[in-house]
Amino acid sequence: MTPSNDVARLVEIMAALRDPVSGCPWDVEQDFATIAPYTIEEAYEVADAIERNDAVDLREELGDLLLQVVYHAQLAAEAGHFGFDDVVEGITRKMIRRHPHVFGDAVARSAGSAKGQWDRIKAEEKAERAALRAKTASVALMRSDAGGGGADAAQTGHLDGVPSGFPALTLALKVQQKAAKVGFDWDRPEPIVGKINEEIDEVAEAADSGDRDALEGEIGDLLFSAVNLARYHEIDPEAALRRCVRKFRGRFRYIEQELAATGRSLDTAGLDEMEALWVAAKTRK
Repeated sequence: MTPSNDVARLVEIMAALRDPVSGCPWDVEQDFATIAPYTIEEAYEVADAIERNDAVDLREELGDLLLQVVYHAQLAAEAGHFGFDDVVEGITRKMIRRHPHVFGDAVARSAGSAKGQWDRIKAEEKAERAALRAKTASVALMRSDAGGGGADAAQTGHLDGVPSGFPALTLALKVQQKAAKVGFDWDRPEPIVGKINEEIDEVAEAADSGDRDALEGEIGDLLFSAVNLARYHEIDPEAALRRCVRKFRGRFRYIEQELAATGRSLDTAGLDEMEALWVAAKTRK
């Protein structure tokens, strides 16, 4: 089999990898749950290449991410749910439908992005998905022996529409945003800061108690409150934390470089020396 710029070749390759007789043993053993972590990882690697402004890596990582889409579509096709063509057809329909001011008739185009149009279209799509679930009882990708919720489980709660697969900070942000739409929100920052201080005290109490389960819960509450403060100020907590990590990496790298300049390493340096270099790194521009 030869490489090609036709996505159909990628679909063929994935089908060959999944062939139970002649395919790759590792690929044959995989399912939706085992592949999902790789899908998330590849999406992060795309974001990382963009952040580093590396077009070469971006090209490769986009290919890896596309492979994940093809992988899941192949698994779904084998189970009789849908195929890659259905995925493509679905997203093209959605894009056309959600942009009537671009792809619609003269009336729709002249209306532009009318207020409420986006919400109306999404509501129609949600109703269609609900009807499809009701019509296709076997749409669930996997079910546990004990029962449990599948993909066709009814979504009745206001927050049920927020996918749980987001990174924790983003998930917290989106849950808070949805709750805020019905008025469950602070209208000023002071109570949020007060809540953060309250959670810090509770973290300290849980740490003193030696109850690790309680400590985990209190740290979670603290992080959730910090996300709330970021959201109030219209700051993406995920981006803010990533920025903090970049800063930490840069300063830590400075410590390594300064030690290396004197023929030393992290293993031979004491905490006081590393702390002094850290302070010096903070003063650098």
